[in-house]
Amino acid sequence: MNTEEQLAKLGLFDARVPRYTSYPTAPHFANDVGPNQFAGWVKSLPDDSDVSLYIHIPFCRRLCWFCACRTQGTSSLKPVAAYLETLKAEIDLLVSQLPSGVRLSALHWGGGTPTLLDAGMMTDLANTILSNLPMAPGGEFSVEIDPNEIDDERLDALAAAGITRASIGVQDFDPEIQKVIGREQSFEVTQAAVDGIRARGVNSLNVDILYGLPQQSRARITESAQKLLSLSPDRVALYGYAHVPWMARRQTLIPSDALPTPQERLHLFDTARRLLLWDGYDEIGIDHFARSGDSMATAAREGTLRRNFQGYTVDPAPALIGLGASAISRFPQGYAQNLSGTGDYTREVREGRFATGRGHTFAGEDLMRARLIEALMCDFRIDRAEILRDFDITGDRLDGMFCDVRQRFGDFVQITAEGFEIPPEGRPLTRMIARSFDSYEMAQMGHSHAI
Repeated sequence: MNTEEQLAKLGLFDARVPRYTSYPTAPHFANDVGPNQFAGWVKSLPDDSDVSLYIHIPFCRRLCWFCACRTQGTSSLKPVAAYLETLKAEIDLLVSQLPSGVRLSALHWGGGTPTLLDAGMMTDLANTILSNLPMAPGGEFSVEIDPNEIDDERLDALAAAGITRASIGVQDFDPEIQKVIGREQSFEVTQAAVDGIRARGVNSLNVDILYGLPQQSRARITESAQKLLSLSPDRVALYGYAHVPWMARRQTLIPSDALPTPQERLHLFDTARRLLLWDGYDEIGIDHFARSGDSMATAAREGTLRRNFQGYTVDPAPALIGLGASAISRFPQGYAQNLSGTGDYTREVREGRFATGRGHTFAGEDLMRARLIEALMCDFRIDRAEILRDFDITGDRLDGMFCDVRQRFGDFVQITAEGFEIPPEGRPLTRMIARSFDSYEMAQMGHSHAI
């Protein structure tokens, strides 16, 4: 039995499991976390601490069919301007509750399309944030940039605001695939955006590419990956397309019969992965790659890589605060998510309240299991001594958990003197193995393919 047959026997090609950007995952959030609890968690942060701040801009000029994010289309900037006024009010509300001396170790603008904002809006938003919450030394300011929605004036505004990292979504460069997924973006437009970013001294570039798209083949993903490599990004995220039309109605526009099979998804991933490795990138976690001198590659080597709602991160801040409709925060005490509808979000903030609509307060073994899962997702290994030092669990019980997973996955996992690890041949199973340490019930159809 070859490796692929063994993976099939273990259920890799049938399973749907979380991506584990949080634990517990967002479907387990409940409405027992509200504005008062959020405010209390903010106030409890230590004086002079560093936090990470995420700003969600939910608007897009066009809605890409493949996207499952919470976004809304707009043909004008009028609703965007109104939303920004609410966002600025939310920033003021946050600042009024934060302890003194708080700085930003990381600032990220996501969405949606943050570069939908005009230059004046970008400057105004950046000034509102940074005049109240200065960047910590070495702090990173990253922005998601749509090459179809950027120009010199907006790039100048971002550069003046202090952007240090740009993130560009490519998905795939094949014109036929772009039409099928509703995201037409030529290589030339993308290259012009990259050139404009680098001309302004922004030397750190992240590019996203998808595998598992309709009509995608090994030949097509090879060509797209080679074009991507010609841009020489510092980091590459090789994400699996999640086809979840029951959650994202726009995906019903994508023909499901044109999607590759799970086995073909594995081949597509491996094809792109090999090209990235051959070009000298270090493999980071389950789906990221970075130049060896990049801070993410350094963090992976040193065991300090972390995982949050933006995926893999090098940010060490103990709290991530999300602002904007549907944005999620993580505090040492738990998770808090804002109301998703922009109307509901706007109403709450305009009435002087945080817009927290749901969340989760950590209890029981949440933090321990969160660390077990994060360690597997980031490092493919669990340090037994670390878990016994930091959490209330006996060695016998932890070893029993390891043995249970070993019994399920056999030689695709290993129990060692130091703890537990996933060898290279078992890494396609990482999300499934992580699921074995998850104590929450899971509705399988709520998640994407395991590969």
